[in-house]
Amino acid sequence: MYKILFPTDGSDHSQKVVKQGVAFAKALSAQVIGLHVIPAFHMPRDEGDLLPTSAALKERVDEQHTAKARQILASVEKEAKGAGIECECVVAINDTIYEEIIDTAEKKNCDLIIMASHGHAGMTGMLPGSETAKVLTHTKLPVLVLR
Repeated sequence: MYKILFPTDGSDHSQKVVKQGVAFAKALSAQVIGLHVIPAFHMPRDEGDLLPTSAALKERVDEQHTAKARQILASVEKEAKGAGIECECVVAINDTIYEEIIDTAEKKNCDLIIMASHGHAGMTGMLPGSETAKVLTHTKLPVLVLR
């Protein structure tokens, strides 16, 4: 069975790509793996009583980001379930998003990565977004970029 990785940032464009990609995966009877990467939280220098303890604040921020990531990935699961195909979702924490996309694709033995041409920070033009461009540059796996 083929495995296709869908990295998503939750943007409107990314959600449209998930719909297109799930239809493609269904045609191949492929398994879908949804991925959302959360940048690592870096605590500012402790300022005494001004901020909660570093550990408590980090835990709270991580919980909020993970909840948001699961909400974003729920849309991938919903699309896959609606198409009747198998889906697994992964939340990862990494400052280097493109590396996490590639690492997850390799760890999960994916045959293909399907990405949006741009996400939250991307332009609406023809150029791929920075994370998409980095994945294209650094992976040995095939990447399908959808606009």
